[in-house]
Amino acid sequence: MSARRTERLVNLVICLLATRQFLPAARIRALVPGYDHGDDVKAHEAFQRMFERDKSELRDLGVPLETGTNSVFDTDADVGYRIARRDYELPDIHLEPDEAAAVGLAARLWQSGLSSAASSAVVKLRAAGVDVDPAATLGVEPVVDATEPALVPTLAAVQQGRVLRFAYRTANAGNAEDREVEPWGIVSWRGRWYLAGHDRDRGAARVFRLSRICGPVDQIGPPGVVKVPADLDLVTMVARLGAEGPSRTATVRIRHGAGAGLRRSAIRIQPGEGSDIVDLPYSDPDALADRLAGYAADVVVLSPADVRASVIGRLQALAGERV
Repeated sequence: MSARRTERLVNLVICLLATRQFLPAARIRALVPGYDHGDDVKAHEAFQRMFERDKSELRDLGVPLETGTNSVFDTDADVGYRIARRDYELPDIHLEPDEAAAVGLAARLWQSGLSSAASSAVVKLRAAGVDVDPAATLGVEPVVDATEPALVPTLAAVQQGRVLRFAYRTANAGNAEDREVEPWGIVSWRGRWYLAGHDRDRGAARVFRLSRICGPVDQIGPPGVVKVPADLDLVTMVARLGAEGPSRTATVRIRHGAGAGLRRSAIRIQPGEGSDIVDLPYSDPDALADRLAGYAADVVVLSPADVRASVIGRLQALAGERV
C-alpha cells in the first residue's frame, strides 16, 4: 500500500472515530485530507470509486465501520458512516517489560509520523461544526515529530559508528556553525529528537536538537570508529544538557470547558465570562502554534503577534484545503 493511501486511510479512521454522528459521503469528502474536492462529474466519480475501495480496505482490516442515519426522517441519500469506539478499541493487553518497551517506541514513531494529518482531520471536524468526542483527540495529539530531515542520516551514523558533519544553529545564534560530532545515540525528549555525542570542535559531550540542524548531514570516515562510553545514560544526558526551559509567555483566551491540557500548563489563569485569559510558557513558537491550532475556535491567541500570526496561518491553510 502506498504511503499516500495509508495516510488517507488513517485520516478517514480518525474522522469517523472522532465524531458521534453518522457522516454522509459528501461530508467525509470535504473533511478528510486525501480526497479529490473537485466539483465536476469526473472528480465526483473518482471520489466514489476511491471511497468504496477505502471502505472495503477498512473492513478487510477489521475496522468496525458502521452505516446509519442521524434521524428517522433522513433519506437514503443521508446515510452516513462512523466507527464506534467501543468496537474499535482493543481489550486490555498484558506485555512483558521488554515487549512493552518495544511496542511503546513503535507506537510513538507511528503516532508522530502521522500527527500532522491527524491534527488536520480533527481541526477540520471542529471547524465544520461536527460534534467531536473530546476523548477521541487524545490519541491524535502530536507527541513526537518523527519527520525531521536529519533523523534518518543521524540514526544511520549511530548504527554504523561513523562521524557526522553538519551545520547547527543554536537557540540564541542567528547563523549556523559547522560541527563535527561522534554520535552516541538519539533520544526523544519532551516531544523533540536529540542527538547525543562527542563534539570534536568543542572537545566535550554535547546534545543537538535535530530540528536545529541546517542542511545536509554528512557521514565522514570509515564505520566503526565511534566508541560509545560503556556507562552512558542517554536519557539523563539529554535531560541534563538538552533541556530547553520555557523563556517566553503567550496570552490566550480559552472558552469555558475547553483546553484542559493548556490550563494544566498555564502559569496564570484569569477567569472571565464565557472564557478565561490564560498565560502559557513556551520556548518554541512553532511548536506552540501547532498545539494551539489544534483547538480551533476554542482558543484565541492575544499575544505575542508572531504566535498569533502562525496560528492564523495554520487555520487558513486548513480552511483552504477544505474549499
